[in-house]
Amino acid sequence: MRSDRIKKGMEAAPQRALLYALGLTEEEMERPLIGIVSSWNEIVPGHMNLDKIVEAVKQGVAMAGGVPVVFPAIAVCDGIAMGHEGMKYSLVTRELIADSTEAMAMAHPFDGLVMIPNCDKNVPGLLMAAARLNLPSIFVSGGPMLAGRNGGERISYSDVSEVVSRYISGEVKEKEVKDCERNACPTCGSCSGMFTANSMNCLTEVLGMAMPGNGTIPAVHSERLRLAKRTGMQILKLVAQDIKPRDIMTREAFLNALTIDMALGCSTNSMLHLPAIAHECDITLDLDLANEISEKTPNLCHLAPAGPHYVEDLNRAGGIRAVMHEISKPGLLHTNLMTCTGRTIAENIKDCEIKDPEVIRPFQNPYSPTGGIAVLKGNLAPDGCVVKRSAVSPEMMKHTGRARVFNSEEEALQSIYQGLIRPGDIIVIRYEGPKGGPGMREMLNPTSAIMGSGLGSSVALITDGRFSGATRGAAIGHVSPEAALGGPIALIEENDQIEIDIPTHTIHLAVPDQILKDRKTRWTPPTPKAKVGYLTRYAKSVTSANTGAILQ
Repeated sequence: MRSDRIKKGMEAAPQRALLYALGLTEEEMERPLIGIVSSWNEIVPGHMNLDKIVEAVKQGVAMAGGVPVVFPAIAVCDGIAMGHEGMKYSLVTRELIADSTEAMAMAHPFDGLVMIPNCDKNVPGLLMAAARLNLPSIFVSGGPMLAGRNGGERISYSDVSEVVSRYISGEVKEKEVKDCERNACPTCGSCSGMFTANSMNCLTEVLGMAMPGNGTIPAVHSERLRLAKRTGMQILKLVAQDIKPRDIMTREAFLNALTIDMALGCSTNSMLHLPAIAHECDITLDLDLANEISEKTPNLCHLAPAGPHYVEDLNRAGGIRAVMHEISKPGLLHTNLMTCTGRTIAENIKDCEIKDPEVIRPFQNPYSPTGGIAVLKGNLAPDGCVVKRSAVSPEMMKHTGRARVFNSEEEALQSIYQGLIRPGDIIVIRYEGPKGGPGMREMLNPTSAIMGSGLGSSVALITDGRFSGATRGAAIGHVSPEAALGGPIALIEENDQIEIDIPTHTIHLAVPDQILKDRKTRWTPPTPKAKVGYLTRYAKSVTSANTGAILQ
């Protein structure tokens, strides 16, 4: 066992002395040492129940003959960080989580790891750590939040952002805002729609790194505790069989993740995280694959914000296994791959039929014949940009309009609130990319303001920043190269014409090449926004969004 280096032999006496100080017994010295990475804290609603998940995992590890040892990982709540300086510290924590987990696992030689994330960045951050360390590892999340109810209507966190704009425009009264904010998030758990956290927890299950049910069993259901116990027991089997993350997260597993991503209509942030996780597995995941897979993968689910269903509905309808089973019927999945269950995907999804054909549409009756995400390219984004097309209204799939240019989220939001944006406009928010932000903030407030102002069917937004999974509408992010690197988005001027064609995967700035070259000669790099601290180091080493915003 890997932990024998601190438990066995005369030379390990100093380490044993410290293990005894922890209260370990001689009997426990003979058992596998299992690290449990807990993302529990008291500020993130998706994490406030993780102490109970941790205890259940510990019980499972002990029941299977292992010694559970807990250590922490940080987590930022994107919703609480939204709309202010704090959002710059969201994406950047992905690397901090991966690095700190690596440090703890290398300094203390565990035999296996159980990762317990739930929200946006700590799911991919811990998957990156698992791939990098390549120790037997398994995941169990804290589970999704139940949908809220406001009167007879089901709502979620994204509804709160939109009702603020409706209040500012005079459409609703303060009482309606209060009712919405008090009822939108009724339980602990990751926010109830197919936002980034739930997207990544579902895709962790697809990758084979979590037990069935990980992505969809609600946080408040006792079944979630049983899943945690089974996960704790399963890590001992993975240790005994020496099944490691890179045995599971193969190239074909990532192709499966992209395929189910398209079928579910996941958050566009998955287009940042999947390439970054694959990079840690020494696999290059080119975004061009997304369109290739999307063209042959139907969109079977319309979960909030794209539609009226929530993750609890997906769970009731058969969960991720039912989606995978349906997508496997026409041969779109690699089903012979090993998973953390010790069985193949084919064995895991056998007989997992759809229980509600409206929540999970059959292959023959999809919401759309193509997948939920599209990558667009053109002279505005030579290296690509990303849109959640399953959440775009039909009339905005093709759109031409005049550019309204802003150099920050705050400037754009103010103009929307002041009624300065007109139907047909295309809002451009730049210098919000990984390097320029720095930190690539989510633009949920501007997109929610567009929807709340009644402009969702006539106004598009383009940014080198990114979007919350709660965003809906013609929101195009991850524009690469970003403005801070002198990408074409930095050269757009007020009233330039922009042409968006999502079905053909193109985005075009209708400005002659020579004029763009002239503008480029006059362009000067912006003064870095971050002057001190971690963000300055991050900005110096982060790469473009099309590569997953990994660090060099």
